Amino acid sequence: MNKTTIRQTIIALCLFAGLGAGLRAQEIVSPADARQWAEQHFARGKTPPFSFLYGGKKSDNFIRNWQYRAERLASDEPDAEKFLYTYTDRSSGLEVRCTVTCFTDFPAVDWVLHFTNTSGKNTPLIEQVEVINHAFAAGGEGKYVLHRNRGSNYGKDDFQPVDAEVPVGKTVRIEQTRGRSSDMSALPFFNIEMPGSRGIVAAVGWTGSWFADVCPADGKTLSLKSGMGKMRITLHPAESMRSPRISLLFWKGADRMEGHNRFRRLVTAHYSRKIDGKPVEYPLSGGAFDHHPKSGDVVCGTLTADFAVALVKRHRQFDIVPELFWLDAGWYRLDTEGEDGTWLHNIGNWTIDPVRFPDGLRPIADAAHDAGAKFMVWFEPERVRPKSEIGLAHPEWLLAVPGRESRVMNLGHPEALHWLTEHVTDFIRKEGIDYYRQDCNIDPLPYWDLNDAPDRVGMTQIRHIEGLYAFWDSLLTRFPNLIIDNCASGGRRLDIETNLRSAPFWSSDYVFDEPDGHQCHTYGLNFYLPVHGRAAYSTDRYMFRSSLGATIVMNWSVAGRDSEPVEAIQQRMKEFKELRPCFYGDFYPLTDTKNFTGDAVWLAYQMNRPAEGDGFILAFRRRNSPDESIPVRPGGLDARAIYELFYEDYGIRLNRTGSELMQGFDITIPEQQASLMIHYRKVGNTAP
Repeated sequence: MNKTTIRQTIIALCLFAGLGAGLRAQEIVSPADARQWAEQHFARGKTPPFSFLYGGKKSDNFIRNWQYRAERLASDEPDAEKFLYTYTDRSSGLEVRCTVTCFTDFPAVDWVLHFTNTSGKNTPLIEQVEVINHAFAAGGEGKYVLHRNRGSNYGKDDFQPVDAEVPVGKTVRIEQTRGRSSDMSALPFFNIEMPGSRGIVAAVGWTGSWFADVCPADGKTLSLKSGMGKMRITLHPAESMRSPRISLLFWKGADRMEGHNRFRRLVTAHYSRKIDGKPVEYPLSGGAFDHHPKSGDVVCGTLTADFAVALVKRHRQFDIVPELFWLDAGWYRLDTEGEDGTWLHNIGNWTIDPVRFPDGLRPIADAAHDAGAKFMVWFEPERVRPKSEIGLAHPEWLLAVPGRESRVMNLGHPEALHWLTEHVTDFIRKEGIDYYRQDCNIDPLPYWDLNDAPDRVGMTQIRHIEGLYAFWDSLLTRFPNLIIDNCASGGRRLDIETNLRSAPFWSSDYVFDEPDGHQCHTYGLNFYLPVHGRAAYSTDRYMFRSSLGATIVMNWSVAGRDSEPVEAIQQRMKEFKELRPCFYGDFYPLTDTKNFTGDAVWLAYQMNRPAEGDGFILAFRRRNSPDESIPVRPGGLDARAIYELFYEDYGIRLNRTGSELMQGFDITIPEQQASLMIHYRKVGNTAP
């Protein structure tokens, strides 16, 4: 008997003896362990780690008796293995297909369900689909701590971390109930820290209403359930529907940041947009032509093609060309009958204003390309005003709620989806657009719910989200070099599915030029997502550093009395490009996550690239903080290495060992509302 057989036998005996509801958490430490976990729990005769009600009965009670088929699928993604497990009810014809992905470079697994009616009559009701419903055995008795984040609500505390111990026997529900995946209450990412210095980072891939229930069922077992919100659906003959996606990454270590940083690497490797097989490096953006550089207000009705082209030329003349110019809301016709001529009241007019742009947007795109930059244009196709071009021509495509002026364009309507896909495709081609920016400034769930039949509760939402993914996938297929900027009143649609296709260049609509809020948003999102951005509204060092991320919008004036100094613009652009690679590395919070929105505190974090041996520490002393110094303890360094530290603001260089740095040291900022940047790089090793 070889080692593999012995290992499998031991695991099987443990399961049989009731020592755990699944493969013991301490054993899921490698990609092979995660794959083995999936193979065991989706095996013939096993109750799979998902559940649903069918005809009022729990799937756990019957699914083992359904027809079962397992097959390996071809994978077009490196370091990923795909499997299809199919469960079919012979009597009703319902087929449940579970597509499972295991990764050969991470101890992680994900899956998504598809339900299909293969019969000639309606199925019994399908309810309470929990894409995961499973109990994980912990490494012993002890505390369970749930690390999660708030969603976005125009607040300084957008994406604030929330860390709390979960008592045994108590269920904590995380959910979204407004129809955008990271709106207000929660991000669909969380880290469950379990006894035995291990845990699970979970992500829900669903750009709508979702929930997750976390419950330490006893001192040794953790229950995790997740799925869509309300659902009560009968499938018609030959009809299919999909579920949310669940992604699980297993981690082990004394510090829960081990899980967060492994997950960040997983996101970069497997849940991010790639071009030519490589993860995208997101741009330094500028020239949001129709935004006031101080307030962020959209200035519609005044922007012209000539003015936009002149701005591009001005950037070029002074050698301050960003990597991307973008055109935001208001380029379309602003003459909707009975409306007030603002950009808001003309949503649904996706025809270029012929007065201000007589030759379309192509002259602006050509100017940007001549300057060596890309060009991006804003759309908001899912929100429609009833008197707009779309509203008047195709009211049958729109979903309405009594008392609300705006409509939701139903992406589950085949004709609407086809029109939108073809219209935007033609628009991108004709106007020379490189990047596509999609906004969504409306809570769609009430519109979806109101248009559901009693035996189809949740179906309007499912069809809309399926349509959204199909629309984006079509664009990315037709334009292999296209980048999608995912904006939904800022960062209200952040989840694994959108991250596969897009990234948020503008992560929050919180007060535009308030830098402390920018720090908070970057700090919170960094726990899970490497790529997200904010706007810098001046070249002031405190503002600029507060807005740093893997992408950034240089939204400052380059003309008139409010213009920023050219030399300062050039310097900030250079600094961003030098720092950008580090934001794709590991993240370590160095200050408190509970009180980080206050005016009398410090905020500090570290970005570390272990393979390259470099990174930086960035600290902010806020305007009312009485403390000139605070202690910090960096993470992820090589204890035996020698690092050179460069205090950029003071021009000081010194050497320290990784061990010395990780034991902690004090940093000082003498002034209030000031920042400190410390670069470091490995320069040698201590004697063995």
